[in-house]
Amino acid sequence: MEANGCGPQPFPELKNDTFLRAAWGEDTDYTPVWCMRQAGRYLPEFRETRAAQDFFSTCRSPEACCELTLQALGMEVTMVPGKGPSFPEPLREERDLERLQDPAIVASQLAYVFQAITLTRQRLAGRVPLIGFAGAPWTLMTYMVEGGSSSTMAHAKRWLYQRPKASHQLLRILTDALVPYLVGQVAAGAQALQLFESHAGHLGPQLFSKFALPYIRDVAKRVKAKLQEAGLAPVPMIIFAKDGHFALEELAQAGYEVVGLDWTVAPEKARERVGKTVTLQGNLDPCALYAPKEEIGCLVQQMLDDFGPQRYIANLGHGLYPDMDPEHVGAFVDAVHTYSRLLRKN
Repeated sequence: MEANGCGPQPFPELKNDTFLRAAWGEDTDYTPVWCMRQAGRYLPEFRETRAAQDFFSTCRSPEACCELTLQALGMEVTMVPGKGPSFPEPLREERDLERLQDPAIVASQLAYVFQAITLTRQRLAGRVPLIGFAGAPWTLMTYMVEGGSSSTMAHAKRWLYQRPKASHQLLRILTDALVPYLVGQVAAGAQALQLFESHAGHLGPQLFSKFALPYIRDVAKRVKAKLQEAGLAPVPMIIFAKDGHFALEELAQAGYEVVGLDWTVAPEKARERVGKTVTLQGNLDPCALYAPKEEIGCLVQQMLDDFGPQRYIANLGHGLYPDMDPEHVGAFVDAVHTYSRLLRKN
């Protein structure tokens, strides 16, 4: 039995550690695969459960949420159908930072998330590892300043240009909140962590290096240190910066064991650029799952050939969409397992 790390209750023994071994850079008998981000939302049973309850009531019920997390620093957040999280009173001026709560107490307000993680880990019964996750500081900042999703991030980028000091202050606040939140996830049962920088592509190389990369590095460094201080076993960390192809080399040296790629990056070129010191993850175009199953199999074969058999975790280049057929998702997973075993035999 594995120790929980946050209480006397032990976790079931892990029966399948292929994903973790690949993340740590160890050889595996086949390529592990998982589907990112909104994976639950394509399942009919998830949509039915979610429709029956208020979103945030669901979040705060450990029995119902399991995969859902919410991170906010004293800002009112609503979930708008078809749009996602929305902040009715976004940050518009420097003085608005005074409205934010002390980041040191954020983790203490997210007990329901940690309870959900522990419950999920128990119910997985060791079948597969459990991955915790969070949005990276810049991505969280965009929601807080924009008030929701945006095609340009003009309000958030205006902050970077007009209020650079305030922007760094906000990014530090978010980093200070994220570190104990991620450590808390591991204490609750998460066996790996993924940090999403979903809006990296809006920045470009210079702004990314100034306002995103330092905090991405800081999160990894501080989480690893805090895990050690708490006597918790280290877990592999994944960084996924969507459209951040211009910073692959920097991301590979940012302190993460795995670098996730979106579907716009050629796997062979990515491997040439980052070397063999990190595991790569990705990167089938999510829309490829609309293809017939036979074509999905062919696309998977090409992807696995391009990435190679080791130091690799198969995934999509972003999250699943709500209207995707679960059978096609299954065809994707089966193709990865089947063909990756053939690759190793040959």
